[in-house]
Amino acid sequence: MTAERWTRTVRHQLGLGRLLPLGGPRDGTWISEEAAEAVLRRAAVELRGVRLDGLRIALADPEDVQEPAVPPPPSALPPGALRVTAQFAATATAPLPATAALVRTTLAAAADERLGLRVTEVDLQVTALLDEDPEPAPVREPEPPYSAAEPGSDDEGRAASAALSVSGVAHLTGGLGRAVQLEERQAEGALPHRHARVELAVEPGHRPSDVARQVRTAVRDALPDRPTVAVLVTAVG
Repeated sequence: MTAERWTRTVRHQLGLGRLLPLGGPRDGTWISEEAAEAVLRRAAVELRGVRLDGLRIALADPEDVQEPAVPPPPSALPPGALRVTAQFAATATAPLPATAALVRTTLAAAADERLGLRVTEVDLQVTALLDEDPEPAPVREPEPPYSAAEPGSDDEGRAASAALSVSGVAHLTGGLGRAVQLEERQAEGALPHRHARVELAVEPGHRPSDVARQVRTAVRDALPDRPTVAVLVTAVG
């Protein structure tokens, strides 16, 4: 890996933000906060008279989480309900409580319908009153590195081919290193088994949670020992 590529990879890993659970404990799927934030911001752009400023996504209650059924990606949050915290500015053309309710509903709906995130709380803070409708703010889209993984005859190649065959997968990515990583795992009281982690981008118009679950099944069934599989979505659309 060249120094320039290594620098880009490190910068992207830092920009991924939290790795959020994309479903429940048995789903084995996660999404980067960076990718999820871009989708929520695209939804907020559609709101007239509103400018979305800061936005973060985290566990609603770090004590109320569950153990994932498969090994998670490094530093990933455990499955649990999520909270969206957002700051916004708005014009006074509508009462602020009504505007806040619309922002809250929009973000919650986008999290559910466009991503598949289990958001139970949306906390809002008004940062400013605007004199006129703001210009639509550009949405910073994630740019995860394309993966060098290619379909092939070895197990990583077969896993890559299986993932790419799923409808809605745009391409494989390498934000955490390799897009397909196979490793031996040893759980307490159980026989050693292999585990696969797959990292990918999802095409527009596809719900990441649905695509990621289908990828898990496809990769598991493509390998003879049927390993456990975790999927990380790093870009949407």
